[in-house]
Amino acid sequence: MTKRKTITLGLLAAALWLGADSSAATLEEEKESYEQQAEEKLQQSQELQSRINTVSEEKRVIDAELDEAMAFYQEMQGELDAINARIEENEAILAEKQADYEQKNYALGARVRDIYINGQISYLDVLFGADDFQDLMTRMDLLKRVIKRDYNLVQAVLAEKAEIEKAQTALEEDRAAQEPLVEKARTAKDVMLRKQRKRQELLDKMENDKAVYDQQYNELMAASKQIEQMILASAYQASMPAGSGGAMIWPLGGPITSEFGWRTHPIFGSARFHSGIDIGGDYGLPIHAAQAGVVTHAGWISGYGNTVIIDHGGGISSLYGHNQSLAVGEGQSVSQGEVIAYCGSTGNSTGPHCHFEVRENGSPVSPYGYL
Repeated sequence: MTKRKTITLGLLAAALWLGADSSAATLEEEKESYEQQAEEKLQQSQELQSRINTVSEEKRVIDAELDEAMAFYQEMQGELDAINARIEENEAILAEKQADYEQKNYALGARVRDIYINGQISYLDVLFGADDFQDLMTRMDLLKRVIKRDYNLVQAVLAEKAEIEKAQTALEEDRAAQEPLVEKARTAKDVMLRKQRKRQELLDKMENDKAVYDQQYNELMAASKQIEQMILASAYQASMPAGSGGAMIWPLGGPITSEFGWRTHPIFGSARFHSGIDIGGDYGLPIHAAQAGVVTHAGWISGYGNTVIIDHGGGISSLYGHNQSLAVGEGQSVSQGEVIAYCGSTGNSTGPHCHFEVRENGSPVSPYGYL
């Protein structure tokens, strides 16, 4: 059973136990009890609010740290993007140099194969075979070119191999550097996200608990108010001479289907304070003014449906609810017994009847003291 149900059922049980002959002293004790419980709930709510403020400040700090962690993560991600870009660039360079290397290596291999097949020509044979000085110079120039070309080819192949190895090493270093950066950024972000989540869950729980305390406080204070109204009604009835009747007449002839005071609501099923009496009737039966006065309201009121309120002076007013239609307007003076409405079932109602209230200075009292 929830605390809310416990409070409501407790109030209902108290009302039933008190009965019509409960003393004002007993009612006052009940009222003080509810107010004391309400004060405890208010204190619990205030203490919880203090904790909420503390945790909210902690969460604010964590939020700031999370912002820093996210900034760090984004910075690391930017570096990772740069590494990935360099990796892609190195892979392209590597592919290009590999192709160039293969081309030069093939040319060198062809040169070596040609020497192997045809034999190495003696440079001296070439020089001494010249016919004249000019031919000698030409042959020397050709030999220098051949020698230089062979040398450059070998050096180029060696250089390309060194570049490829360097690019491969840089590529592996970049890949090795990528893993700890990813892990470091992810860890920092995840840690702060977990802290933020825990603080938010704690805040949500405390705010929910505070809402429960506040609701219980409001219900207890409402119960105290109802007890106060019952005390006022009891005090009024106690002041009436024994056997004396009121000055009002019954607005409708019919059985009482619901009494004044605490009851189980026929629609909502919960224990609620019934601020008047319900007089059973059929659709369209005339509703009469219980006493002469001035109509202060003639229209729709949520829950009451089509409603008439009459001011009788001296702080006394009467209310007639759930009417099918109205026969008077606001500001109209009515005499006792005059038809003011017709019985119906508008608003929160389960069947045709007249909900009749008497109020003293706005607060509902038992109508029996006036009828």
